[in-house]
Amino acid sequence: MPKPPTKSVVLDSGLRYKAKVSGSPFKVNGQAATATLSCFLCGKHRLRSEMKFRTLMGKSQAVCDPKCS
Repeated sequence: MPKPPTKSVVLDSGLRYKAKVSGSPFKVNGQAATATLSCFLCGKHRLRSEMKFRTLMGKSQAVCDPKCS
């Protein structure tokens, strides 16, 4: 059974966390087809199949397809 998450509080010493839950909020299972990417324009995470790549600022960036919502 997982421990309940602890609230973060900035301590007098300047440290923010006494304990922090490890891991990522995004599931990783090792398959590229189910990987998520963040949209360069809106920042939302979507499946790779729901993204397209556009050249922005001289580099290929992932953006929502067809439009950000």
